[in-house]
Amino acid sequence: MDVREITVEDARHLVAQGSATFVDVRDPWAYEEAHIPGAIHVNDGEVDAFVSSADKTRPLVVYCYHGFSSLGGAAYFTEQGFTDVSSMSGGFEAWRATAE
Repeated sequence: MDVREITVEDARHLVAQGSATFVDVRDPWAYEEAHIPGAIHVNDGEVDAFVSSADKTRPLVVYCYHGFSSLGGAAYFTEQGFTDVSSMSGGFEAWRATAE
C-alpha cells in the first residue's frame, strides 16, 4: 500500500490551521518529553479506542521519530477506514530540527 507523505512544512501549516489530527506513535516517554502541539499519543494499547472514537473523515497525520514507523501506522489507519491519512516525512526529529 502506498502511503502519502507530507513535509514538516505542510504539517506545520495543518497545525496552524487546526485542520488535522496528529497521532504520535513514539514511546510514551518521548511523547511526554516533547510532541507536536495538540498531538494525541497512540500506542498498541490505545489504538482500538482511538480508531473507534476518531473522526475518520478528518485529515490524520501520523508521526514517529524519523518517519519510518509512521508509514506503517498510516497504512494501518487507512486500512481501518480513515480517508485522509499521511505520514510526516522525517518524523518528530525533522519537526524539532526546523523549530521556529
